[in-house]
Amino acid sequence: MLPGTPDAGPRQLVVARIGRPHGVSGELTIEVRTDDPDDRFAPGAVLATEPTERGPVTIARSFVQGGRWVLALDGVGDRAAAETLRDTLLLVDVDQLPPITDADEFYDHQLVGLRARLGDGTAVGVVRDVVHGPAGDLLAIEREAGSELLVPFRADMVPTVDVEAGYVEVRPPEGLLEL
Repeated sequence: MLPGTPDAGPRQLVVARIGRPHGVSGELTIEVRTDDPDDRFAPGAVLATEPTERGPVTIARSFVQGGRWVLALDGVGDRAAAETLRDTLLLVDVDQLPPITDADEFYDHQLVGLRARLGDGTAVGVVRDVVHGPAGDLLAIEREAGSELLVPFRADMVPTVDVEAGYVEVRPPEGLLEL
């Protein structure tokens, strides 16, 4: 999942962004931002929206076509209505997420905001995003000077994640950091 936190109300995460309409009956393509689309987009699921005046929305039907997720929403019956929802973010409350039982797995929102430091305690920056790429996940760390450092989120590069203490320990390869 990629993070999204509206300023007001309960903490929410972005699970999708609505794209272009699909066909003429009000179906919508979405850009998925969750690792559990089958549950998030199950018929009957209710999702908050950003902007808030476009929702909440209820999933009537969902399916994958041509490698892309398509949703039908209650009350959206034609292409024109679907077009008004383009670029709307679909959100879920953090408290609706299932607990993680594996100590080596984290939700993105648990990592964003953690301080990044070296093993000796030297500050590196703050985790600003988790980038999910085809070769694996990366922690996007914002340095004090405003630059960004991308560190592969692997056990050899990030040996310690302590959410409670608010930090991650990074072990970048030689020469990656100039401190």
